[in-house]
Amino acid sequence: MHDHGQRPDPEILDEIQRRVLWLATRIIDAANHDRDTADGVKVGGHQASSASLVTVMTALWFAHLRAADRVSVKPHASPVFHAVQYLLGNLDKSYLSTLRARGGLQSYPSRTKDPDEVDFSTGSVGLGAAAPLFAAVTRRYVDAHFGARPASRFVALLGDAELDEGNVWEAVADPATKGLGNVLWIVDFNRQSLDRVVPGVRITQWRGQFEAAGWHVAEVKYGRRLQEAFARPGGEALRAWIDAMPNEQYQSVFGLAGEALRDRFLEGAPAEVKAFCEEIADDELGSLVTDLGGHDFDAVLAALAECDAVTDRPSVLFAYTVKGWGLPIAGNPRNHSALMSTAQVDAMRDALGLTLDDEWDRLDPLTPAGAWAAARREALTRPARSPQLPLAVPESTGIRSTRPVSTQEVFGRVIVDLSRDKEVGRHLVTTAPDVATSTNLAGFINRAGVFAPGEHRSWHEDPLLRWTEGPGGHHIELGISEMNLFLLLGQLGLAWDLSEQPLLPVGTVYDPFVCRGLDAFIYGTYSGSRFVVAGTPSGVTLAPEGGAHQSTITASIGVELPGVTFCEPAYAVALDWLLCDALGRIAAGPSAAATAAPYDDGSYYFRLTTRPVDQAPFEAARARLGDAVLRRQVLAGAYRLVDAGELAATGAPTVQLVGSGAVLPEVLAAAAELADEGIAAHVIDVTSLDRLYTAWQRTLRQGVRTATTPSVPGALRAAFGERGGRAPVVTVHDAASHAMAWLGSALGVPAVPLGVDAFGQSGTVQDLYELHDLLPGSIVNAALAALSMV
Repeated sequence: MHDHGQRPDPEILDEIQRRVLWLATRIIDAANHDRDTADGVKVGGHQASSASLVTVMTALWFAHLRAADRVSVKPHASPVFHAVQYLLGNLDKSYLSTLRARGGLQSYPSRTKDPDEVDFSTGSVGLGAAAPLFAAVTRRYVDAHFGARPASRFVALLGDAELDEGNVWEAVADPATKGLGNVLWIVDFNRQSLDRVVPGVRITQWRGQFEAAGWHVAEVKYGRRLQEAFARPGGEALRAWIDAMPNEQYQSVFGLAGEALRDRFLEGAPAEVKAFCEEIADDELGSLVTDLGGHDFDAVLAALAECDAVTDRPSVLFAYTVKGWGLPIAGNPRNHSALMSTAQVDAMRDALGLTLDDEWDRLDPLTPAGAWAAARREALTRPARSPQLPLAVPESTGIRSTRPVSTQEVFGRVIVDLSRDKEVGRHLVTTAPDVATSTNLAGFINRAGVFAPGEHRSWHEDPLLRWTEGPGGHHIELGISEMNLFLLLGQLGLAWDLSEQPLLPVGTVYDPFVCRGLDAFIYGTYSGSRFVVAGTPSGVTLAPEGGAHQSTITASIGVELPGVTFCEPAYAVALDWLLCDALGRIAAGPSAAATAAPYDDGSYYFRLTTRPVDQAPFEAARARLGDAVLRRQVLAGAYRLVDAGELAATGAPTVQLVGSGAVLPEVLAAAAELADEGIAAHVIDVTSLDRLYTAWQRTLRQGVRTATTPSVPGALRAAFGERGGRAPVVTVHDAASHAMAWLGSALGVPAVPLGVDAFGQSGTVQDLYELHDLLPGSIVNAALAALSMV
């Protein structure tokens, strides 16, 4: 018997896990054997890697988790997750045959692509493990600022090979993740990687690393039968032998039976172990010595309870498992991507008493197992969450500057001004990997403070920076880890779902090191997170710092990364408008943003500079166009900074000089020089190359899909005129030249792209611009070359 409010009988859990194992195995089998892909490409799947976690995942969802808990599932256990969700009634049967098919179950758990509710996307190993840790950092921040949410445990299920990923240890060691007693990592310790049986078990090393970082370490190594055997006279010798046995020898036992298994297991064993095993029949010895704790419900649940009792620090639980548990491929060194044969699947179906007619059925609700599954579904049901914030971010902070000013400085000023708005400031949270002050967040930190779980005394008085730490702070400082920055930003951007509290997250990082955190950046945006990140300073304009600190490809990353809108304004007011608009779209929620601009539903990447730029040219364009028109064009991605229409009307040769970011002063100087030579040069300031490119691609794809002539998108027409007035273009960018080279194709005119296509070096801005052909003289020559192509 069982009580729905308590743990079910082990027999019920065992029946459930057998059905979970079957469904996970059959989901993969159907994808490979029942579906004709017509392309000859193996569909794949990971039956063995799924099987090793069946007991742990059954214990979690059917006996341990609460509705508020959040779980990251290791990538290769995706079929087990979907099988669990199906048995809980959260997934329609029609999806079970769609693994790795278009519109079906994804290869690895995905928040944005899977039909059932996924807490954390996984796939790039190591990131899904660390994500719950930063979700717990976010929850600690939310609870301190908005009141305690229902208590949640943030659980990560990860493969043991994931502990080879460096980002895992960056996350574990960061001071921001210290003391999170609601975090649990469960390591699927099956001692096999993709290519091999791992030759040396590194449990002692990993235990030491976790403990040094302040974590509680637990393990569930042996099942009930082995523990009972150890308790018998002579049993301690058996335990010592299994503990000392090389992993390769232990793993080789799987797949053997009878006398062959006994010989392999006892090869090199002490006499007392051989004597102990003489009393065990051949047909029992194999199941006994492979009785690992990760497949024993009592052991697993006891270990989970042990970790729950530790509330002052994160816990990691090493669950000893068998890769391929319960399957004929168990323990095989090459079973990582191996598929069971159709005959093996048929035999498994028969052994479970299933038929082709009922193999996909859920548990019978009239049976104890089916009734328990229904009760667990009810217990795990979550309330609806909304990503929308009931506040209005202003369209502008009204920033003004009568002197040359850099976009990095303006960024800091705008964030400070926005924090003065009571509701906006309440939801603003910033973070940086030890570069907050050098990326101009000092003003915000002075005003809003640094977040810490408790009050920290400051031992140093700094008249320029008040580094006050406490629960009321709005800046989360990280160690020097760009991976941690983007992992935290990703979780702050998902706080509306994982902590029931939308936020306005803003991060800063040195622009060249966007590349260093790129995997985590991609992970966050693939997961549907929404945040603002400023990469600053950028480009060779950071001249004295040299090539190691001069970014060249980050503009291309910003344009090409899905789920990100890339912006690179040159002027203060344009940045103010763009940043306020970005935060306003995040506050409005993705559905509202998608309605306003389908291409703009995600995060925002601002590429900024420390170069002071004269604001007078922008003010002149403002006077000519008016705020309403100019703001609309700035947000759309480009506007005409200098209109040479008067000279062009005289019949003068016409060229369009297109710049973005820090190079605008050189572009303006080149336009003036061309005008002196009788050449009309319009100057186009591209504020968001991303929005321009996306608008162009949208019209192209519409034409391709409807077999119609593509139109020129409105953003391009407004800045360049219809088909660019047929004037050739010169693109100028402190970034790889190809990032803007497509504009000639979009406008149907000749184009000469100028940019940075080699590593930089130390020098002055003049020196570096000369080396990369970004000075006015080079731009003029490029314009003449472009005109010669007409």
